[in-house]
Amino acid sequence: MATKILNDPIYGFIAVPDALVLRLIDHPWFQRLRYIKQLGLSHLVYPGALHTRFHHALGAMHLMGLAIDALRAKGHAVTEEEALGARIAILLHDVGHGPFSHALETSIVQDVGHEAVSALVMDRLNDAFHGALATGISIFRDTHPKRFLHQLVSGQLDVDRMDYLNRDSFYTGVSEGVIGGDRIIKMLEVVDDRLVVEEKAIYSIEKFIVARRLMYWQVYLHKTVVSAEVMLVEALRRARDLATAGVPLFASPPLQRFLGARHDLRSFDDPAVLADFLRLDDHDIMGAVKVWAHHEDRTLARLCADLVERRTFRIRLQDRPWDEEHRRQLLDQVARTAGIPASQAAHFVLHGSIVNNAYDDTRQRIELLFKDGSLRDIAQASDNLGIQAMARPVEKWYLAWPRWVA
Repeated sequence: MATKILNDPIYGFIAVPDALVLRLIDHPWFQRLRYIKQLGLSHLVYPGALHTRFHHALGAMHLMGLAIDALRAKGHAVTEEEALGARIAILLHDVGHGPFSHALETSIVQDVGHEAVSALVMDRLNDAFHGALATGISIFRDTHPKRFLHQLVSGQLDVDRMDYLNRDSFYTGVSEGVIGGDRIIKMLEVVDDRLVVEEKAIYSIEKFIVARRLMYWQVYLHKTVVSAEVMLVEALRRARDLATAGVPLFASPPLQRFLGARHDLRSFDDPAVLADFLRLDDHDIMGAVKVWAHHEDRTLARLCADLVERRTFRIRLQDRPWDEEHRRQLLDQVARTAGIPASQAAHFVLHGSIVNNAYDDTRQRIELLFKDGSLRDIAQASDNLGIQAMARPVEKWYLAWPRWVA
């Protein structure tokens, strides 16, 4: 019996299925997700993209319940303990996300992926809840005997992706991201402990892959979004360099910890470090950035002012790495225009690559189950040549520089 009913703009009324789940939702570490936007700085391009990871986690938990019900209806045994564990695993799958997660993971912390932090947080919560999360943790870590449950949490066709595609599409207004999630869930099957899909769902799966590819180019890897994110990365890196050199910087106490010293995943074994990380949200970062826009350090101030006032860097994409001579000329121009040393100009001329991999058939495949019992990968079964092409990653190289440079 549901313990609470929530109104979701995507699915309507959704149920919190258990008192334990409600206690997890009410925990401060989960409530923090209310203040971390799902799409980071994408609202600078799509003004409606202000939904949070809290929304997404609840939606994914709802879809997990539907998936479990669909598999049970087809005769696959899933105990109540496993069903609850699967819901807990997906509910907490993003609990380790920091604010502006991907920007944070490459600036003020080193090699600290949110999946690893989520696992640490689950362990701490399991201690606090006297072992009640053990099944959920084993499903999340893929150590549970029924491997298909982990695939529902993290796989090529997991409920995480089903929720964020429809949810991100709704809030950005990018209709190309809409997928037939209900039909896909009803077509799920299990063969040899692997999650597969009935062959009659082939067109829904094709649409799912196409939608994911389009959402990456139009939203997640939109060039202005990439520009804003790399600006934030450089602002945080400059702030960290100044803080470690002893320069006074405004920051909330948790942010001060991560600016003032190097932290990698091993340091998160210290409960105080993990606790401070779990106090960080979007307000800590953007509150500091707004103040830093008036800092005496020209480089930090310029980066932050441009970000706050949405003077995002110009950015160009191409199919090969950018010429080193072109970058050097831009560095010289930035140094002269801003009146800063050439070494600091590197914060303003940014390059790298982005990869769109809508369907990675080298990881876990999406397999179709045919009436004769055979299984075929979607890329081979589909007569849509575009699906076969999407099984290959596309890499593009970007070059970004300030608008105030000619």
